[in-house]
Amino acid sequence: MNKAKLKELIIKTIDENRDKIIEVGRGIYENPEYGYKEYKTTEAVANFLSEELGLEVEKNIAVTGCMATANSDKKGPHVSILGELDGISCKEHKHSNEIGASHTCGHNIQIAGMLGAAVGLVKSGVLDNLDGKVSFMATPAEEFIELEYRQSLKNKGEITYFGGKQELVKRGYFDNIDMSMMFHSLDMGENKALVGPESNGFIGKKVQFIGKESHAGSAPHEGINALNAAMLAINNVNALRETFKESERVRFHPILTKAGDIVNVVPADVQMESYVRARTIDGMIDASERINRALIAGGNAVGAEVVLTEIPGYLPILRYRDMDKLFSDNLVDLGIESEKIVDGGDFTGSFDFGDISHLMPTLHPMVGGVKGALHTREYEIVDEELAYIVPAKSMAMTVVDLLFDGAKEANEILNNFTPVMTKEEYLSFLEKYDRTI
Repeated sequence: MNKAKLKELIIKTIDENRDKIIEVGRGIYENPEYGYKEYKTTEAVANFLSEELGLEVEKNIAVTGCMATANSDKKGPHVSILGELDGISCKEHKHSNEIGASHTCGHNIQIAGMLGAAVGLVKSGVLDNLDGKVSFMATPAEEFIELEYRQSLKNKGEITYFGGKQELVKRGYFDNIDMSMMFHSLDMGENKALVGPESNGFIGKKVQFIGKESHAGSAPHEGINALNAAMLAINNVNALRETFKESERVRFHPILTKAGDIVNVVPADVQMESYVRARTIDGMIDASERINRALIAGGNAVGAEVVLTEIPGYLPILRYRDMDKLFSDNLVDLGIESEKIVDGGDFTGSFDFGDISHLMPTLHPMVGGVKGALHTREYEIVDEELAYIVPAKSMAMTVVDLLFDGAKEANEILNNFTPVMTKEEYLSFLEKYDRTI
C-alpha cells in the first residue's frame, strides 16, 4: 500500500471517529486539574487508549500521566506523540471551576488531538505498514504553578522536578524514544497554523528577604524593613534591563507572595517569586546571575538577609525544519492554504517541550481554532474541526511520512541530528540550578 493510501485511511478513520475525539476533548475541558493532580484526566485518557484502541496502558508514570505504545514489536525509530494534562489558574474565565482552574491553555485540545492521531494510526490498521514504534504519552504538570505543592511532593520523594517532562526524562520514559511531537492551540487571527515557534527558557526563583520586626510607628529605627529590601531589589533589576541583549528577550516578572504581617509592624519576612527568562541557555545563565546580584544587593542595602532559592525551569524550544515541513505539507494536503500557515514565531513564554527539543528532533506547531489570549478570560474554542481534528490528522500523517518505506525519512533526520545535550548533561544542568544561595 502506498503512502498516499495510508494517509487516506487515516483521514477516513479520524472522520468516522470525529464525535468521539471531540467528546473526550470537551470532557477534559469541563474538568480541569492542576499539575501532578490530573487524576480524572489521566483516567479518561487511559480508558480511551485501552477501551477504544485496545492498547496496554501504563498509568501514573510521573505521579499522574499515562503512556501506551503501538507497534512495540517493530524495529525502527520510535516516535512519541504527546499531550499535556493540566489546566491553568484563571478564575475570571466563565468555565473555571470552584478552585479557579480552567483549560485556558488548550491542553484538553492537545490530549484530544493526540488521541485522535492514535485513532487514525491504530484503528485504521496503518501501523502494520510502518517501520517503527509509536507511543502516545499524556504528560503531567506543564504549567509551572503551585510551587509549594510541588515542593511538598519533592520533599516526600514523589518527584525530583517540578516540570512533568523533566520528571519523565529523569525516570527514563524518553530513553528509547527517537523523536517527539505535539502541538499547542493559539488564536491565529486570519491564519490557521504556525510551524517552528521559538520560545524563551527560564530559571525559577523564590526569594525571601529576612529583616527584623519592630513597631512601625514608634520604633522603626529598631527594625530592618524586609519590604524595603524587596522594593530595592526590584528597582535594582529594573536598572539592569537596558543591559540585557535585545536578542535574548530577557524577562523578569516578580510577584510578592508575602509582604508583611500587620501594618504597624516593620515587615520582617517578605517573599517573592519570579522567573528569569531568556532565548538561549547562555542568556538565561547570564541574566540569572546578574539578577541574583541585584536581588541580594537590595537586602544588603538595608541590612536584611536574602535567601535565594533557584528552581530548574524549562529550556528554550528548538525547531527542526524537516519535521516542520512534513507537518506543514500535510496541513496543505488537508486543505489549509499555504499562505495561512505561518513559518516561525517569537514567543517569550516557555514550554517544557523545549527540554525535549534539546535531546531529540521534535515538532511543536501551533494550530488555530481558538480565540482570545491564552490564560485569560477571553479564551474560547470557536472551531472544533480546526482545533481538534486537523492537528490529529496532520500528526498521524506526519508519522506515516517518518516511518514509511523502512522509516527512510525518520532515519535521514536522525542521521543528521546531534543532540544539544545528552540525558546526563541535561540532568546535570537541572541539578546545577536546583539550589539555595
